[in-house]
Amino acid sequence: MSQSPTSAGDDPHDGPEDHGDLGIRIARDGRWYFDGSPIDRPEMVCLFASMLTRRPDGSFWLVTEDEMGRIEVEDAPFLAVEMFTCGGGRDMVLSFRTNIDAIVTVDAEHRLRLIADTATGEAIPYVEVRDGLEARLTRAVYYELVNHGFEETVGGEELYGLWSSGTFFPLGRLADPT
Repeated sequence: MSQSPTSAGDDPHDGPEDHGDLGIRIARDGRWYFDGSPIDRPEMVCLFASMLTRRPDGSFWLVTEDEMGRIEVEDAPFLAVEMFTCGGGRDMVLSFRTNIDAIVTVDAEHRLRLIADTATGEAIPYVEVRDGLEARLTRAVYYELVNHGFEETVGGEELYGLWSSGTFFPLGRLADPT
């Protein structure tokens, strides 16, 4: 029995059909919109979120086996809306619940990071949810997080931060480096 020159899956046209811009936007406050109207059904948001991917160029896509399309994300696709801790100090394990009810435990693969807002200089906290997709911590959750932090000497430098799953995550410097 002979095979054709290209077997199933080898044809470059076998992949998902690209529909371009889908008209879906995730606002900075975590709300999802389609053509300017809010998507109010949590089940739909969770379904779309399960298909969400991020490409190396930073673009966001909804991808199924048969179809794909770009969406706009104003900041991060998810929000961390609740925080949980187990243990304390260097033995603490920190987890977040997102606005789509995903639970993320902060560890070496799901890192916590702060970036400075270009307009205000204010620190904005994010946690990696999966595959380059992040959740921005809400202000209340960030304040709760900071409340669990403590001083730690790392590489001879005094930092304020916290441990989770055996990894230290700095939240800031205690003194200006000179």
